[in-house]
Amino acid sequence: MKNMIKDAAILFAITLIAGFVLGFVYNVTKEPIAQAEEKAAKEAYAEVFQDASDFNELAIEEDSAYISEWEEAGFSDVDVDKALEAVDSDGNGLGYVLTLTSHAGYGGDITFTLGIANDGTVNGISILSISETAGLGMKAEAVLKPQYAGKKVSSFTVTKQGATSDSQIDAISGATITSNALTTAVNGGLYYFQTKLGGVSYEAK
Repeated sequence: MKNMIKDAAILFAITLIAGFVLGFVYNVTKEPIAQAEEKAAKEAYAEVFQDASDFNELAIEEDSAYISEWEEAGFSDVDVDKALEAVDSDGNGLGYVLTLTSHAGYGGDITFTLGIANDGTVNGISILSISETAGLGMKAEAVLKPQYAGKKVSSFTVTKQGATSDSQIDAISGATITSNALTTAVNGGLYYFQTKLGGVSYEAK
């Protein structure tokens, strides 16, 4: 009995110390991590909206009716994490920056920022985090990212046959899931722009 009590006391002490150490490490690293994430986000905003002098955060639509509409439109695996208006030095609106997360990636979530000018032109995307298969899904940065920039369309479609219009995106060879996940999330951003931010919609070309 004494040994059992002794063992239990030792186990409790180890657990208590481990918990203290983990808590201490978390508190020490929490602020630097938050600062690094904020810095990365600001750099991503600037990348997709180089002409902007500042970014004003907007409220995210959380109305249940709109959420249902959002899901019915095919974006149940996409979250709008943040919305900002990009403004120039005089405070004039230039367009919008959205931070989006796709939960449909092959290896996990894909989070990125999307810049859209007032006229509906996609300025580009900046990938914040991606956990896809090395050598395939990770090619999203090099292969997919450039294809969205400068396009003025209502939505994109993924093709394996080679893009023949502005609205088509060439899939990464061997990584169709990643291609579809990222493109669907971009389309979600365009849909949000068109339905909640007063954006224009264009016929596919």
